[in-house]
Amino acid sequence: MNQRNARRISAGVPLSRVVWTTLLGALACTTFFSRPVMAGERDYHLVKKVVLGGEGFWDYLICDSDARRVYISRGTHVMVVDADTYAVVGDIPGTDGVHGIALAPEFGRGFTSNGRSNTVTIFDLKSLRVLGTAPTGEGPDAIVYDPASKRVFTLNGHAGTATAIDAATGKPSGTVTLGGRPEFAAADGQGHIYNNLEDKSELLQIDSQNLTVSARWPLAPCDSPSGLAMDTKNRRLFVGCHNQMMAVMDAGTGKVLATPAIGQGVDANAFDPGTGLAFSSNGDGTLTIVHEESPGKYTPLANVSTQRGARTMALDLKTHRVFLVTAEFGPAPAPTAEHPHPWPQAIPGSFTLLVFGP
Repeated sequence: MNQRNARRISAGVPLSRVVWTTLLGALACTTFFSRPVMAGERDYHLVKKVVLGGEGFWDYLICDSDARRVYISRGTHVMVVDADTYAVVGDIPGTDGVHGIALAPEFGRGFTSNGRSNTVTIFDLKSLRVLGTAPTGEGPDAIVYDPASKRVFTLNGHAGTATAIDAATGKPSGTVTLGGRPEFAAADGQGHIYNNLEDKSELLQIDSQNLTVSARWPLAPCDSPSGLAMDTKNRRLFVGCHNQMMAVMDAGTGKVLATPAIGQGVDANAFDPGTGLAFSSNGDGTLTIVHEESPGKYTPLANVSTQRGARTMALDLKTHRVFLVTAEFGPAPAPTAEHPHPWPQAIPGSFTLLVFGP
């Protein structure tokens, strides 16, 4: 999640200035690329709205399309939701300050990045039973599984490092110094992790086997990158930028190919290889959908209205549906000497799952 955002969008926890400003501020066709997108596939609309309630702020979520589960970080625990019925089917406790979830189906394990305890929780994907923990650098935020090295990587925002953990044993394998404050990451399945540096407006290529930074590329004109997704087949990276653009980068050369406009307050991106669509979930209450019309040409198809605060999402690769989460917000509390400009709070029990689909 974007480090400028206070991760306290929860019942009774104040919003940061950036989050509240954001709330108010409101591929394609040849053999090299995907098949043409059909008209119905680009018309995303609200399929279901479910009030899940429960306690805890939220950050990243992820969909296990094969097992039909959606994992949602909730501050001190992870809420598990059925991807078809949208019912809560389980919970993973003891994840203090959880931000993200990574899945390693080949080992039957899941991993959470726990930002307050500087640990990873390891759990069984079938039973959801906690199997153990592993130490990380300070402030683990984003987390990603790399099938090439069989390692899980946490991106540690306070330390400016990445911690590699062996997915089979749960033991740390090493640390990578990043030279900036990391945001989201993506794995290409070929031995590389790609990671945004929010404070440097750069994108790193990390060698997942040797645990070194193999390339460092500027993202200009993108400023303050947050979300990141990848088209692994065509080697394209989709970077969500806080100056309201999606930087599309060639993963081999680091060249920025296009910067289509997106909504305000992006915190997550996704790419659907089945339709060639790229998504940006924005805190201003929009879901930006981008289509590649030809190699190097990326055009926004729509800014679909969602709900303010719905800044993170997960994509179901089987149904092509997008899951977003947010809550209802009440008025700001009265100002005090300590907090002269207080920000509104989420209304208890209003945590909501939004499902959008074509």
